[in-house]
Amino acid sequence: MSASRLGELLVRNQLISDTQLANAISEQKKEGTRLGAALVKLGYVQEHDLASFLSKHYGVPSIDLAEFDVDPAIVSLVPAEVAQKYQLVPINRAGATLIVAMADPSNIFAIDDIKFMTGFNVEVVVAAEAAIKDAIDKLYDQSSSMADALEGLEDFDDLELVDDVGYDDVSELERASEDAPVVKLVNLILTDAIKKKASDIHIEPYEHAFRVRYRIDGVLYEVMKPPRKLKNAITSRIKIMATMDIAERRLPQDGRIKIKMGRNQEMDYRVNCLPTLFGEKIVLRLLDKSNLQLDMTKLGYEEKALEWFKKEIHKPFGMVLVTGPTGSGKTVSLYSALSELNGTTENISTAEDPVEFNFAGINQVQMHEEIGLNFAAALRAFLRQDPDIIMIGEIRDFETAEIGVKAALTGHMVLSTLHTNDAPSTVNRLLNMGIEPFLVASAVNLISAQRLGRRVCSECKEPEKHSKEALIAAGVPENQIGKFTTYKGRGCSVCNDTGYKGRIGIYQVMPMFEDIKEMILSGANTAEIKQESMRLGVKTMRQSAITKLMEGMTTLEEVLRTTVSDD
Repeated sequence: MSASRLGELLVRNQLISDTQLANAISEQKKEGTRLGAALVKLGYVQEHDLASFLSKHYGVPSIDLAEFDVDPAIVSLVPAEVAQKYQLVPINRAGATLIVAMADPSNIFAIDDIKFMTGFNVEVVVAAEAAIKDAIDKLYDQSSSMADALEGLEDFDDLELVDDVGYDDVSELERASEDAPVVKLVNLILTDAIKKKASDIHIEPYEHAFRVRYRIDGVLYEVMKPPRKLKNAITSRIKIMATMDIAERRLPQDGRIKIKMGRNQEMDYRVNCLPTLFGEKIVLRLLDKSNLQLDMTKLGYEEKALEWFKKEIHKPFGMVLVTGPTGSGKTVSLYSALSELNGTTENISTAEDPVEFNFAGINQVQMHEEIGLNFAAALRAFLRQDPDIIMIGEIRDFETAEIGVKAALTGHMVLSTLHTNDAPSTVNRLLNMGIEPFLVASAVNLISAQRLGRRVCSECKEPEKHSKEALIAAGVPENQIGKFTTYKGRGCSVCNDTGYKGRIGIYQVMPMFEDIKEMILSGANTAEIKQESMRLGVKTMRQSAITKLMEGMTTLEEVLRTTVSDD
């Protein structure tokens, strides 16, 4: 079905409005996706509602693909590239008829192609587009391709190029990195990480081993062990792709890889290379703009916390700090705030290291320490550029903190991040940097600390019983026990048998109340500020995680893993 035809039908049946259709068409053109996917992404329709509508309109059954266990022999009837091209999955066979799940049952070209290719009659059923994509990723798994690539690499004995110490012929490294099996393996590692929705790839050399791990939903999983003799060829291939110096093996390096993923879709990898005892360890951070969630209401903030956060970022001046460890989603929170503030009447400048995503209407500056362009230098330049809103990627030292605080006190809204454990400890971190207490109390509007916890898989979640003592020990209020159900994931194909799928934000949002400002000026410690903030209604990290547990979003195991007790 053409996008215009689908849009007309949805409007006619009052599932969406004309304005929503126009917005979705604009999103579709920008992202290069189907109209249905754009409507779902924008939240105008639910995926199952769209599938049900198409099912009724075309008179074909609608199915839930997650409930089907498809025979690999059936899958092999349709090549992976054809399934990807038409977004379909063969799910069963009845005599001379092949049953195929499709997101668009009106695509007669796809149906004719499958008929011609397989020799079977084709019967169509409708399934949600996201479910079809997941099924393609799972059923047409790359694991066999990886096994084939590794099997081929075992024969390349001449690729033992480099000892762990010393210097190498760069031309030899380049030659080895361009060998077809090495190229194929690196490409598979990069693309398989996308399919498995990994956030990071770790390529790690050890004395007697060489392994590749993916970080999925915040936890590392080992996915393969290439032959150790290939570590230099694989490392060199990645460094060449990231435009790094392959002859330099003694110093850390940073680079970037960008690959195309179909029409108008790209994936960026932020690459860091670190010399270790037995070779160079490479970590690649996947930056997928198509999955970037900029709607603050969908990040996991609780209603009161989100209200505080929005109120403070919309003030004309002051400082809002987002804190947490690496990989806790701080950048996404800042980008969400900037997206909320981004308008034609505001001059927004950001200093980032690195610039992870670029946005229209925001002046983003990449830091280059080697030439003296650091956060402090960028901040000084911003203040001569008539700014309204300034974002500093990270406050790392006194100089950056001092200029940021002064900017916040002289009519600018300043957003930044810090590495601290929770919101109250951020105050002492600034004081330890050398910022005067009266400046902290005057400049800072709000501090938001955050973590990411794993979300329990919605496809296989089931009730889990815990003792009253265990819940109380975790921090659940005694008067709430018995009023909610805790869940765990049983493990299924959707979540790769982990019981978790996706992540949820856990936040501690602390506005700088007058009482807290007075405590800062009087020299109160972190524990005292924490107690006062709790009295004023601020939820701690543990309390926020407990709320997610009581809402059935996560498990008790994740609450204990990601947060510490308030005792």
